[in-house]
Amino acid sequence: MADSTKTPESFADLGIDRWLVDSLGAMAIRKPTAIQAACIQPILEGKDCIGGSRTGSGKTIAFAAPILHRWSEDPTGIFALILTPTRELALQIAEQLTALGAPQNLKICLLIGGTDMRAQAIALATRPHIVIATPGRLADHIRSSGEDTVCGLRRVRFVVLDEADRLLSETFASDLEECLGAVPPAGVGAGRQTLLFTATVTEEVRALKEMERREGRREVFVCEVDTEKLAIPATLTQRYMLLVPYTREAYLHTLLSTPGNEGKSAIIFTNRTATANLLTHTLKLLGHRVTPLHSELPQRERTDSLGRFRAEAARILVATDVASRGLDIPVVELVVNFDVPRDPDDYIHRVGRTARAGKKGEAITFVTQYDIKLVEAIEQRTGKKMEEYVDEPGVSLEGRVVRETLQEVSEKRRMAKMDIEEGRNENGKRKRKLMDSANGMGRSKKKITVEK
Repeated sequence: MADSTKTPESFADLGIDRWLVDSLGAMAIRKPTAIQAACIQPILEGKDCIGGSRTGSGKTIAFAAPILHRWSEDPTGIFALILTPTRELALQIAEQLTALGAPQNLKICLLIGGTDMRAQAIALATRPHIVIATPGRLADHIRSSGEDTVCGLRRVRFVVLDEADRLLSETFASDLEECLGAVPPAGVGAGRQTLLFTATVTEEVRALKEMERREGRREVFVCEVDTEKLAIPATLTQRYMLLVPYTREAYLHTLLSTPGNEGKSAIIFTNRTATANLLTHTLKLLGHRVTPLHSELPQRERTDSLGRFRAEAARILVATDVASRGLDIPVVELVVNFDVPRDPDDYIHRVGRTARAGKKGEAITFVTQYDIKLVEAIEQRTGKKMEEYVDEPGVSLEGRVVRETLQEVSEKRRMAKMDIEEGRNENGKRKRKLMDSANGMGRSKKKITVEK
């Protein structure tokens, strides 16, 4: 094991195998971040771990590196289970681990919604080395795919809860209980190691340490890096714009079209999928290169949309909070909160999409008279006041909205609503045709049976 008194300058200093150090280097990951330097050795020593650090600090490598190091010593069966709250985060982790484990022929099974369960069940039954899943889909397999499919989970050595604060919320409670019931209990000896990583260390996350102590399980290592004020990046500029609700689309269009912003990649966050859908259609009609990301999209469209934004084929991503956590999108320069989030922690995760890895970034929040209390709660949580938005030199945002864009944007918004409604009607017609066709086939079979 590496010398704990030495400041680690490389992953080799932390005791990571040479093949994995080389694999990390091939991905331009050479020097451990603070969370990686703190957590990798305790995990290698067999401790459970609670790791808290701001978004973009390298938490995935903090748990992936020690797991892959230990796996390469005994590469058989399902070695680790990684649970995440969203499909996009699961896909991203799978991509990273696939690249890291390629020299050792690492086999990964991805279990997420929106894809064929039968194909997933077949893959799970082959005993992959690492399973990456959303709790709902894994729980579905545990309930319905049969013991022969899920029995490999009974011997996993590591269980990781990524974005643990969300996974330990009521939303995932029943599915998470089902998932954890299918793996070995936590504890010393043959028990699993449990690793929790999050940007927001909540009381539910902290409670694990006390529970482990009371029940005599393995030691829990707790590390929090830059979480005192929930780690708003120092290079992030936070501003607000006080608006009348019906002018928000016009201000957004004008803001995105100013000389200082027209070339920036941006994420626009909304609270509801319906708002994201309407805003996407409206911005497209106004000539913006925009793509959506929300839970009502089919999985293939969600994956393609995120791919277009990462490749900069789309300049603007309109998203709900499904895009606020964990995703590595390094090109984001501007975040706009079209709706003020109701939970201050969601605000922190949203604005954490920009100003990553020491780069500058800007977050602008649209505030109406109904949102003042929400903004005060955010400022109290982060310990920092938002600044009022100031126009760029020579640009009067309010003047342009009143004189030029308000009427145009209102017209495009009406057109967007009509397009969405027409799309729903077309989908309804297709469904009715399919149902009529299926019913017709059923009647034909009955008639043939009677005639026989």
